[in-house]
Amino acid sequence: MNIRDYFKNSVWDSFMSSQGITSDFVATAVTAMLLAVVLGIFIYKIYGHYFGGVVFSSSFAVTLVGMTVLSCMLTLAISSNIVISLGMVGALSIVRYRTAIKDPMDLLYLFWSISVGITLGAGLYILAVCTMLIMVFVVHIFYNRRKKGTIFILVVHYDSQATGDEIMRILHKMRHQLKSKTMRGEMTELTVELITKNQNTVFMEQIQAIEGVKDVSLIQYNGEYHG
Repeated sequence: MNIRDYFKNSVWDSFMSSQGITSDFVATAVTAMLLAVVLGIFIYKIYGHYFGGVVFSSSFAVTLVGMTVLSCMLTLAISSNIVISLGMVGALSIVRYRTAIKDPMDLLYLFWSISVGITLGAGLYILAVCTMLIMVFVVHIFYNRRKKGTIFILVVHYDSQATGDEIMRILHKMRHQLKSKTMRGEMTELTVELITKNQNTVFMEQIQAIEGVKDVSLIQYNGEYHG
C-alpha cells in the first residue's frame, strides 16, 4: 500500500469513526431501509385495496411509504449517536402538522407506517413482519364485515299519508332505518338509511311510480359522518 492509499484509507476510517459508523451499522441500516421500503409499499397496497372512503387520495397513500422510510431513518440515527438523538428531539418538538385527518382509518394507517418504521430502525424485523400480518388480518376481517351490505341514504318527497304508507311497504322488504321525516305544509320529506347486499336500485323506480311521489334521491355513503 502506497502513502496515498494509506492516507486516503486513514482519513476515510477516521471520518467514519467520527460519525459513529461501522460496517455492522451500515449492514443494519441498509437492511432496515430496504425492509422499510418493501413494507411501506405493502401498506400502500393494503390501503388502496381496503379503502372505504368516498375519494381515494393517492398523495396520502404515497405518504404512507415515505413515513415508513423516514421513521426508520430517524430511529437509526437516534440509536447511533446520542448527540443526534438530542438534536432530533429538539427539532421535532417544534414541528406542527396542520393537515386534518377526518377518517379514523387514515390515522390508523399513518400510525401503522410510523410504527413499522420505528420497529425496523430498532432492528426488530420479526416483530415488524408479525405486526404487518396481524394488522392485515384485522383490517380484512372488519372490512368484510362492513362490506356485507352497501349503505344508501334514500330521500323521498311526497304529498300524502297514503303515499308514505306505500313507500314504507316497499322499503319493508329491505333492511332500513328511518333517519328523519320532515313535513312542510302538504309536502313531506322522508330520509331513510338502506342496507342492500347489491347495488340494485329497482326499488327507486317502484317508489317513483307511486302516485303522489315528487322526487326520489339515492346517495351512497360509508356509514360515517365527518364534520
